[in-house]
Amino acid sequence: MARHLITSALPYINGIKHLGNMVGSMLPADVYSRYLRQRGHDVLYICATDEHGTPAELAAKEQGLPVDEFCAQAHDAQKAVYDGFALAFDYFGRSSSPENRDITQHFARRLNENGFIEERSIRQVYSPVDGRFLPDRYVEGTCPHCGYDKARGDQCENCTRVLDPTDLINPRSAISGSTDLEIRETKHLFLLQSKLENEVREWVSKHDKDWPQLASSIAHKWLTEGLHDRAITRDLDWGVPVPADTWPELAAEGKVFYVWFDAPIEYIGATKEWADQDPENRDWKSWWYDVDTDVRYTEFMAKDNVPFHTVMFPATELGVREPWKKVDYVKAFNWLTYYGGKFSTSQKRGVFTDQALDILPADYWRYFLIANAPESDDSSFTWEHFTATVNKDLADTLGNFVNRVLSFSRKRFGDDVPAGGTPGEAEAKLGDEIAALLAEYESHMESLQFRKAAAALRALWSAGNSYLEEKAPWLEIKTDKDGAALTLRTAMNLIHLYAVVSEPFIPATAKTMREAFALADDTATWVSADEAKALTAVPASTPFTVPPVLFAKLTDEDLETYKTRFGGEPTA
Repeated sequence: MARHLITSALPYINGIKHLGNMVGSMLPADVYSRYLRQRGHDVLYICATDEHGTPAELAAKEQGLPVDEFCAQAHDAQKAVYDGFALAFDYFGRSSSPENRDITQHFARRLNENGFIEERSIRQVYSPVDGRFLPDRYVEGTCPHCGYDKARGDQCENCTRVLDPTDLINPRSAISGSTDLEIRETKHLFLLQSKLENEVREWVSKHDKDWPQLASSIAHKWLTEGLHDRAITRDLDWGVPVPADTWPELAAEGKVFYVWFDAPIEYIGATKEWADQDPENRDWKSWWYDVDTDVRYTEFMAKDNVPFHTVMFPATELGVREPWKKVDYVKAFNWLTYYGGKFSTSQKRGVFTDQALDILPADYWRYFLIANAPESDDSSFTWEHFTATVNKDLADTLGNFVNRVLSFSRKRFGDDVPAGGTPGEAEAKLGDEIAALLAEYESHMESLQFRKAAAALRALWSAGNSYLEEKAPWLEIKTDKDGAALTLRTAMNLIHLYAVVSEPFIPATAKTMREAFALADDTATWVSADEAKALTAVPASTPFTVPPVLFAKLTDEDLETYKTRFGGEPTA
């Protein structure tokens, strides 16, 4: 059985992330990791804060903090939110770690030895007012491609085109706002991607039949446009320093590696951070080095991150000429929009993850986001859609089923699961339906089709309601007490099954449902087809309790409150 290495796009350090970031990488990675663990696989889910680059320096400056102190605080703040969302990382690291520094410098030395790094003199933006060269994100201006007037010197947030600072129209310093900018000569290291283009193209082509169309098409688009040699160093105070043993002059000038060079390496670095916590029992290289046939590596990311992980980082790994593990499957997502407009961290547009947890528990958000994941196209978050989904799927279909089964059984039969008669035709039919739906759910989870998996899970919940309506134990008990007891016992077994198989989506609620039954030895991690058909995991005489309401229905007043706080339309 293959081991599963899973990574999600590294959240950048400057601020709490919005719901679009959550559904575009970390949450689906968590759902998949949880599912694989339940099915008995060996899983390592790695993520980290991406802490280098100009936004970190600018954010620290804005808060009046040293950048290392700012990053430490921001890391803890982000981790607290991810804990609140029940993201079960095996390790959540930091790209500023010594481990990432050492591995990044190793990669650079190897690339240099193999002839894929070159030192070049370039003309770069200099600000006399600030008294320094301005790296890419320290320069803002108008995008030459789409006309967006808040484009950064590395990438336009609006059209996602990669830029150089000198491409911008009407550039200005992001530090002082000064437009008195000069172009001066300085030296930087360049990764010679042009030399690696054919190798990258061949490697990407091997995955054409495996990767989702979104990931494959983006990778080929970049390759069609051609891979250009790219500067991988910057003039910053914060970052992985250029090693003095290889480039003494640049090291003396304080050059650091570009954040997009060291950030993907942090997946390896964070794994070493994880291993260094327990070196006697953890081997980080067993996940990353010379393991192509043993480890299946799956990455989760939104479409704007795809080029860096399907083209740029593979070029780096290929150029190192060492057997580092390369990604097997890239699960790419489109964007979740807010009423049709883009969520934006920099412009504070949309619902942010800490705000979401202030409003409702994580399971409300986890289910809604995965059930509406932007897989085939962009999807839009609206409060109307969110409210309707919570009420229909979570409160009515699942929550109401659990509450009415357990409440009615306790009222009529006491605090133990009733015995009832022998299962009949209705139970056999239900068992076959549940087994078929479970197989469908498993198939979609295995193929990382999250919206379809959510639909199959919803169908499983609905099947219980249909069975309950068909048997109507509230009427059945008047003429056939044993029959009503059988119906309720079967329904309670459905609740236990729901608890097990819903755990990847709604882990806190699943735990509550499972703990409703005082089973002496409840070690089930999944449900087999035969177990789904039999529905006997919770035997008669098992004590049970009625949990609090699992999901509260959202009212029209709640809807108006949310829209007033966050707005019902996107800002321009």
